[in-house]
Amino acid sequence: MKRLEEVSNVFQSSGVERHPPESKSQTEGNEELKDKEQPWEMVMDKKHFKLWRRPIEGSHLYQYRVFGTYTDVTPRQFFNVQLDTEYRKKWDALVIKLEVIERDVVSGSEVLHWVTHFPYPMYSRDYVYVRRYSVDQENNVMVLVSRAVQHPSVPESPEFVRVRSYESQMVIRPHKSFDENGFDYLLTYSDNPQTVFPRYCVSWMVSSGMPDFLEKLHTATLKAKNMEIKVKDYIPAKPLEMSSEAKATAQSSERKNEGSCSPARIEYA
Repeated sequence: MKRLEEVSNVFQSSGVERHPPESKSQTEGNEELKDKEQPWEMVMDKKHFKLWRRPIEGSHLYQYRVFGTYTDVTPRQFFNVQLDTEYRKKWDALVIKLEVIERDVVSGSEVLHWVTHFPYPMYSRDYVYVRRYSVDQENNVMVLVSRAVQHPSVPESPEFVRVRSYESQMVIRPHKSFDENGFDYLLTYSDNPQTVFPRYCVSWMVSSGMPDFLEKLHTATLKAKNMEIKVKDYIPAKPLEMSSEAKATAQSSERKNEGSCSPARIEYA
């Protein structure tokens, strides 16, 4: 939960120009780490889409940050389409497999197994990751955080290359409300796709693939809106608003899992 709060602080920054906004955790507290971080480099600068990257210390990889705006869909629709795994299988042609393998009603975490096509001649990649979301009605912000984990029910397969390092944080700030058109979003992303290609090749793939994915996500949201495709609404299903039945189930589950290390219960601390 601490990580969710830190990510949501990103939008406290006043405006976006040549440099992306920084979260509170990146600008306070750990000056030694801050000194080691490389500056952000702008890769793409369009009216409603800005992309930066910076080298990750001690690796050949980059971390990426996107700031964008959409005015023709609502924050609720955009948020729900990202979370609805069944709908994604329909609009994302790169998905080979996408399943929720574990849910935790207490923390609101989900562990997913995602298998996706990579450009030829590379093997398909698979990800096992935990995701958690938060909707802050009071501060009018939505946060979705994901990162790679290990899970005993999804061992590595020789068919795919397992991506063991992956992190993604999405913050959505409505212009007005969750149900009115218009919002800004900030996406911070990094992963290690386990390729043998040099840094500039991997950077090119990500820098071109990320705008393409976000536009497909936007198009899928528009389609769900205009064609009235049923998409699961995740906003009311907040962990703090569980029914008494869900609470009883959670307590029972808690007792069963006492002393265990279930990946779904991982906190973003």
